[in-house]
Amino acid sequence: MQPKQLTPELSVMGQLSVSDIADVKACGFASIICNRPDGEGSDQPLFAEVEKAAKAAGIESIYIPVSSGMVTDEQAVQFAKALAQLPKPVLAYCRSGTRSTTLWALARAGHQPINEIVASAAAAGYDLSGVAKRLAKAGVIATDKPAASHEIVIVGGGAAGAAVAASLLRRNSKLDIAVIDPADTHYYQPGWTMVGGGIFQAPSTAKPLGAVLPRHVTWIKAAVAGFNPDHNAVIVEGCRAIRYRHLIVCPGIKLNWTAIEGLPETLGKNGVTSNYRYDLAPYTWELVRSMKSGRALFTQPPMPIKCAGAPQKAMYLSADHWRRSGTLDNIDIEFYSAGGVLFGVPDYVPALMEYVRAYDVALKFSLNLVAIDGHAKVAYFNRSGPDGSSDTIKSNFDMIHIAPPQIAPDIIRNSPLSDSAGWIDVDPSTLRHKRYANIYGLGDATNTPNAKTAAAARKQAPVVAENILYDMGERAVQCEYDGYGSCPLTVERGKIVLAEFTYGGKVAPSFPSFIVDGTKPSRAAWILKERILPPIYWKAMLKGREWLAKPKVMA
Repeated sequence: MQPKQLTPELSVMGQLSVSDIADVKACGFASIICNRPDGEGSDQPLFAEVEKAAKAAGIESIYIPVSSGMVTDEQAVQFAKALAQLPKPVLAYCRSGTRSTTLWALARAGHQPINEIVASAAAAGYDLSGVAKRLAKAGVIATDKPAASHEIVIVGGGAAGAAVAASLLRRNSKLDIAVIDPADTHYYQPGWTMVGGGIFQAPSTAKPLGAVLPRHVTWIKAAVAGFNPDHNAVIVEGCRAIRYRHLIVCPGIKLNWTAIEGLPETLGKNGVTSNYRYDLAPYTWELVRSMKSGRALFTQPPMPIKCAGAPQKAMYLSADHWRRSGTLDNIDIEFYSAGGVLFGVPDYVPALMEYVRAYDVALKFSLNLVAIDGHAKVAYFNRSGPDGSSDTIKSNFDMIHIAPPQIAPDIIRNSPLSDSAGWIDVDPSTLRHKRYANIYGLGDATNTPNAKTAAAARKQAPVVAENILYDMGERAVQCEYDGYGSCPLTVERGKIVLAEFTYGGKVAPSFPSFIVDGTKPSRAAWILKERILPPIYWKAMLKGREWLAKPKVMA
């Protein structure tokens, strides 16, 4: 028997046997808590057997069974009550002691600095990093003794985070900046549509994150567990506090694959694909090349999503390949959208409709994909009527490209930074948080009503950089973001409808119409997408070179 002490009043251990009760008594324990459900292992005694032996030895015992990996808040409350009422000291056990330790940690959160809780567990040999987010949400972090402090902390090393770090350092190379991100790889996500269309190779869209971030930033390779804006601290895994003077939050968006019943089990096989994942975009192209006849479905979920044109882009490029290969007449193409229009900015719809007719696409509006049976090749859609009624329809498929539902990341939705819908609550012009003046948000996780695209992040980054410097007294005026977003709609291989717009769907072209008329398909826009934008992304946007992204000074 090897109990491990968490506090003078509580120790934990692995499976307790009936023969151990004499040692439990000899060690001075007055009570036992069993956290392992009966029947979990073939070699464990029933709790009733342990309880009987404990009672004979004058030791109280209580049964709070917890399934492995499923510790609930209610069970933590039960554990806390038992710990308060039972004679001390108490010995708690499960298979290894981890569940008992987790229950204790959750019970103590809010009453003791979490740094101390984690340290006590670690000293006993238990790692609580798996419940760091829950502890951070429920407890008190000792921010007066942070693991690190920086002038500026950026949460997220994606397009928005890397760009704003570069924009800041381009303005002041001496700034103390830390970027928090657990990822190994940085992806050029706008390129995945081209991978799915057979134009790009997937590896060309990926680089090591360490090679992308500016040289002079401190990279904290850890996941964020929570925010404590009242104490200017970000909590990372391991319940470490990172202090800041200014915080920039840009963690991206969460692809909610599990919101569609059956999708996780069939994604990447059975003809089910998505260009929204690096590893699946090549599968899209594989399916397109191999399809000679049948039915191809393309779906679009409710807004907001990143790159709202991406579901259509996949459809147009696929249809164009089938047209060029002479198989288009043998393939039925259906576009299912949870929305009621083809594209949110009316100026671009006529050009898109020409391709819808050319490819003989059946448009299905107000239909939201809710379930899929990959083995049977059947997709289920919820249909909403104008009177509020709804029903479910199904459609067979040979290939289906899915744009998943998307929500704000959990760390945002469950934080003080979010609005009622879960997004970072910022001013749409300055991108400053509405309640915390030293916090800014940009990228896909904010509640600004713009298109969630890399082009938007490219315009937002200089605005945030300028406004941070304004807060630091290095600028006389603030700058504002006008809601710019861009969506290069790949209507065929070699031509693009270049949609550019600001808040309210106001068309905002970057070039004179004699160079690129965005409302019409053009070869020039394709060259921009295929050959110019990737190097602009890697060598300009992520290096602080703000080509066509000069921030606008507030009036």
